[in-house]
Amino acid sequence: MRVFVTGATGWVGSAVIEELQAAGHTVTGLARSDASAAALASAGIAVHRGSLEDLESLRAGAAASDAVIHTAFNHDFSRFAENGAAERSAIEALGDALAGTGRTLVVTSGVALISPGRMATEDDLRDPNVPFPRDPEPVAAAVAARGVRVSVIRLSPSVHGAGDHGFVPIVIGLAREHGVSAYVGDGNNRWPGVHRRDAARLYRLALERGAEHAVYHAVAEEGVPFREIAGVIGRRLNLPVVSISGDDIAAHFGWFEHFAQIDASASSAKTRQSLGWHPTETALLDDLDSVAYFPS
Repeated sequence: MRVFVTGATGWVGSAVIEELQAAGHTVTGLARSDASAAALASAGIAVHRGSLEDLESLRAGAAASDAVIHTAFNHDFSRFAENGAAERSAIEALGDALAGTGRTLVVTSGVALISPGRMATEDDLRDPNVPFPRDPEPVAAAVAARGVRVSVIRLSPSVHGAGDHGFVPIVIGLAREHGVSAYVGDGNNRWPGVHRRDAARLYRLALERGAEHAVYHAVAEEGVPFREIAGVIGRRLNLPVVSISGDDIAAHFGWFEHFAQIDASASSAKTRQSLGWHPTETALLDDLDSVAYFPS
């Protein structure tokens, strides 16, 4: 299958293209920069120049492919709302090229804040009355209604592994900066986790076996208490592990304070049953407790 991948040099996308190549698919990657184009070419991936903002480049890449996997997102959180709007326009553009073809589009979303306070399942939908800057699922549903075979993969807050530059490294950096490894309150708020290679395998299975307009959860662990994450960080850095509250939350975590308090437990039981997906890689705490996260 000829697969067009956005975000092909990103943390998740780079693992996805490796997984697709190993399974015999022909991959074309979207490249915004010369560096990204060179990285793709060196890996034997066909290069399609463009960006999420260049909607014509997205339409052209999708039109030339049998399927599209969308993993790209600008994670500049100072422009979170603008970046969410840009992503929705990008998905619409991909849908323009695929409309009426029955070809597959796999869209990336997340499990966070799907059902605050209880375990989220694949059948849950985010409350449309609760504002959330990044919500690609309504536009994915609209694209599906135009004759596109859409699957949504909701990623865990922590997609971990060697080379991680996501949420966990941010928490490690804040611990180094403030001299303590902190959690909020009792620290029982839970982060689901998935290794990036397990997540990449799920994208491939969704491409090859996915049902029409299905939602899948890339969740290997339903919820790791934030207190335990902070505990490993404190031990590895030889720092006190402390509970914080009130004004100390913003003082320690800054712009990250809302993410540090997310309680986003999620199940992937339906995903495992329907796609035969079985995570096999290292668990979050074991992965965190390694030189990959704490190089000497």
